Amino acid sequence: MTKRRSLTTPALLSFSLFALAACEGTTSYSSFTGEAGALVAGGDFGNATMNNTLVQNGDREFVIDLAQRFAKEVPTTINFAFNSAQIDAQAAEVLRAQAHWIRQFPEVRFKVFGHTDAVGSNNYNFSLGKRRANAVVNFLVSQGISRGRLQAVVSRGETQPLIVTQNRERRNRRTVTEVTGFVRDNPLVLDGKYAQIVYRDYVESAVVPETLTGLENSVTTGE
Repeated sequence: MTKRRSLTTPALLSFSLFALAACEGTTSYSSFTGEAGALVAGGDFGNATMNNTLVQNGDREFVIDLAQRFAKEVPTTINFAFNSAQIDAQAAEVLRAQAHWIRQFPEVRFKVFGHTDAVGSNNYNFSLGKRRANAVVNFLVSQGISRGRLQAVVSRGETQPLIVTQNRERRNRRTVTEVTGFVRDNPLVLDGKYAQIVYRDYVESAVVPETLTGLENSVTTGE
């Protein structure tokens, strides 16, 4: 009878070390190189919790991120006709998009800055810039935004033109909506709801890899 040779403990150890060494540097998924579920999530586990902890500890200024995201995802500026604070149809469409974004972040404050072109006196243009900013605030309030979150309405008048000219310039006749910060005087808003906000963004940002397209169908149909 032929005896089968069994691997001794040192042999098993050597084989295991060889297998682990072979996995180093590989970009393919395996049980040796990634955590459970890495094939689906791409190694993003824990990001929401880490982000929440950093903000709560003050290690990350989330206001800056929100300001950049707001400016990226919706138009922040609307324009006005000459010597007018009336919101036209194009401006109203932009403000509705702003309001939709703002409603998703009930813990965030905003400012509206009013601007004019250089035609007219400084005092008049300062007042006109304020009227334009007020018009935007009133419109956002009509879209369900709390006036208390639009805490400051600021007029820059003609002091910050986009186009430097003494003539009429529509691009200078504008308002700009910006993220101001969190409602910091009420820590319960941040502490009690921030985890929900992070989780909401985490779920919305989930993307199914293309390699899994159709996989759920094959599972349900038994293919």
